[in-house]
Amino acid sequence: MAHKLLIINPGSTSTKLAIYEDGTKLVQENIEHDAEELKKYENIADQVPYRRGIIDEFLKRNGTSPEDLSAVVGRGGLVKGLHPGGYIVNQDLYTALGDERYCSPHASALGGLLAKPIADDQGIPAYIYDAVTGGDLDPVFELTGMPELKRKGESHLLNSHAMAIKYAEEHGKKYEDMNFIIAHMGGGTSVSAHGGGRFIDCIGDDEGHMSPERAGTFSSLDFMDLCYSGKFTKAEMKKKLRGEGGMAAYLGTSDCRKIEEMIENGDEKAKLVYEAEALHISKDIGQMAVSHKGKVDVIILTGGVAHSKMLTDMIKGYVEFIAPVAVMAGESEMDALALGGLRLLTGKESPQTYTLPVK
Repeated sequence: MAHKLLIINPGSTSTKLAIYEDGTKLVQENIEHDAEELKKYENIADQVPYRRGIIDEFLKRNGTSPEDLSAVVGRGGLVKGLHPGGYIVNQDLYTALGDERYCSPHASALGGLLAKPIADDQGIPAYIYDAVTGGDLDPVFELTGMPELKRKGESHLLNSHAMAIKYAEEHGKKYEDMNFIIAHMGGGTSVSAHGGGRFIDCIGDDEGHMSPERAGTFSSLDFMDLCYSGKFTKAEMKKKLRGEGGMAAYLGTSDCRKIEEMIENGDEKAKLVYEAEALHISKDIGQMAVSHKGKVDVIILTGGVAHSKMLTDMIKGYVEFIAPVAVMAGESEMDALALGGLRLLTGKESPQTYTLPVK
């Protein structure tokens, strides 16, 4: 019996949708949303009816009835306490995804919020897989110098994990037998260490390097002074950290193609900022090498920004002394969601169950 899966991967301004049959992609669309339309919704969860309508149209347009589906798989949101792998979207997880007490606001939460009602209508399972917060850090990696604050295993786990598995398979090896450092480079960037078949450590896009839209790290005292200067609201400071920070803050754009065009036209400021971006990412790669105690088989550069040969060449120049560098530009998130969901559906992998914490 063939297994047909609907895959839902929501982004801040788009929704990627695909239909897979037994691991083979039948159709995929990346549907861009009107920014003015999205502004109407105060909270991420409020977008569910709007995006559900788009999914219904996608299925109809591609000749697929919801009755034909065997499961629905969504991208996982930033729910505290999730582990790598897949989860059944039960009522507890559905509640957590829509509640900012349990889930940080992020479009990825819509994956499970959309998947469950579609699946429930058909009496089939809804899953999420490799959620953004699904990194398990060993206790020694969680500690900071402030007991009230713990480091979190938040990274682009879905694509990083998928690219590591793909690299190992292409080289006749197993993911479990290799030590990886993976830099996922997009609007936000994370660098993670994988070894022995598990996620070990990471530097998320809020705690490490600057990226196209993230500010990265700096003096905490200087930042505190800025927060209490009276010049900015809390919301404005958040935007300076995420969305309007990094290269966007310096150059007015986060588009690497435009930045490279500026550099080619002799813009020295753009050149300096781009070099700083490469240096910052490289230093975080170096930190992950320490987490591996220097035993690294390969460094993978992935994500949309890895299409930039100029940037990846600069990073290579800094880190090739650690291990060989493989550029695997783009992302395989849809394949990773589909194959993960298929493993859960067919019993090759057991889905985990989320329980709301007792308040």
